[in-house]
Amino acid sequence: MLKKRIIACLDVKDGKVVKGVKFKNHEILGDILEFAKAYSDAGIDELVFYDITASPRGEVVDTQWIKKLSNVITIPFSVAGGISTLKDAENVLSSGAEKISVNSMALKNPELITEIANRFGSQAIVVGIDCLKKGDEYRVFQMTGDPKLTSCSGRLSIDWAKEAQERGAGEIVLNCMDQDGVRRGYDLFHTKYLASELTIPVVASGGAGSVQDFVDIFTQSYVSGALAASIFHKGLVSIKSIKESLKMNNIPVRML
Repeated sequence: MLKKRIIACLDVKDGKVVKGVKFKNHEILGDILEFAKAYSDAGIDELVFYDITASPRGEVVDTQWIKKLSNVITIPFSVAGGISTLKDAENVLSSGAEKISVNSMALKNPELITEIANRFGSQAIVVGIDCLKKGDEYRVFQMTGDPKLTSCSGRLSIDWAKEAQERGAGEIVLNCMDQDGVRRGYDLFHTKYLASELTIPVVASGGAGSVQDFVDIFTQSYVSGALAASIFHKGLVSIKSIKESLKMNNIPVRML
């Protein structure tokens, strides 16, 4: 059985790690490389870096810190931020990232997913989906790195996830924005539903606040990974305690 992945997410703004609540009011937390090295040493399985200002500014993530990052950690990591062309994807992957993640740029040009998958393989392309519940439906939002530019794409998250899969995406990261940063647990209902409708791996994001939240998401849904940020950044929950608890609940994980 494939081991479940514990993933730390680092939002990057102007070269620093930041964290907000529901994608707003970001506070600066520290240096990218220091955070990455600490997580790698603590036994995290993967890291995800989101340059949250690249797309809103019409820029592409800076590859200089990606190159430095690849020299200090050995675990897989993915990078997102304004990637809109094959050349952008190539630059990020050649700088040391194992995967790239696209969100707003893919919503603008869905063919980008297919182009990247055809060129570099589906394993290299992740589609991030930021969604909010509107009535009884979950809608996809874009430009979420800047509250002033954030808007609803009009797409249903399940429809967009299925299209991304059909276009060649190798993984979906589902971030339920209402849960982001509030530490009340993942959105089990929507995550379970979306993961059950896809054949590619789904990573749960948004809401982790305790060890039990990780147990719940893995026992009550079909996700292959669970992503968290603030509880790791602020030392509220250790990666070791999560993995020990998952192991006790017969959930396969990689131990140090």
